[in-house]
Amino acid sequence: MIGLTNASHDEVVMSKQTGLSTDDPYGGRQPTSHERHAGQPWDASYRDGPAPWDIGAPQPAVVRLASAGVFGGAVLDAGCGTGDNALHIAARGLHILGFDVAETAVSIARDSAAARGLDAEFIVADALNLDRLDRVFDTVLDCALFHTFDSDERREYVASLASVTRSGAYLYLLCFGDADPETAGPHPVSRHELSAPFTPGSGWSIVSVSPERLQARFAPEGAPAWLAKVERIEPYD
Repeated sequence: MIGLTNASHDEVVMSKQTGLSTDDPYGGRQPTSHERHAGQPWDASYRDGPAPWDIGAPQPAVVRLASAGVFGGAVLDAGCGTGDNALHIAARGLHILGFDVAETAVSIARDSAAARGLDAEFIVADALNLDRLDRVFDTVLDCALFHTFDSDERREYVASLASVTRSGAYLYLLCFGDADPETAGPHPVSRHELSAPFTPGSGWSIVSVSPERLQARFAPEGAPAWLAKVERIEPYD
């Protein structure tokens, strides 16, 4: 009974903090393929401590991209988690909006931005319905979100990103790859699977794809990954 009572109390507190009904942990949206498989929402990964992919620092690949000056204009961090990548970019003087469906992660990111006095904004939002943001971005970072979707969701996601980016915008996408099955991270994608949703009619064109490493708590040296640069090539209908 004590365990049930504590769980009930925690659910009430979470509901008050996030504004979500405990009867619907997905906040009115459809759970993604990953969430259906896991049997719980993404937020559960953050409530009991650091998520397996949360390394407590920006990804080395993102640090290199930022140093190369690829992020410019209005920047969007898709699936920002606890905000380490976004805050690293914001520290370079850019305004960035990070979003995630995990309310706990967004709360942590907001607290970190406030503590560091950085111009970074964090909101709870659905990657498959970004048109609801009613905003337009010049650069998008996706660090470890794309590979969590199934093939149908990836097409929806690419269309969703197109709805909030202007022609000439760039997407920098870092995802787990299938180069080495023995050390691959969860949901590894092939080069073909990465390219598949970026069809000519999608409004995007892949500029480059290169092998990369994606660090995680279970792979401190980095798991095989892809780093793609994708250009927004036409207005979204």
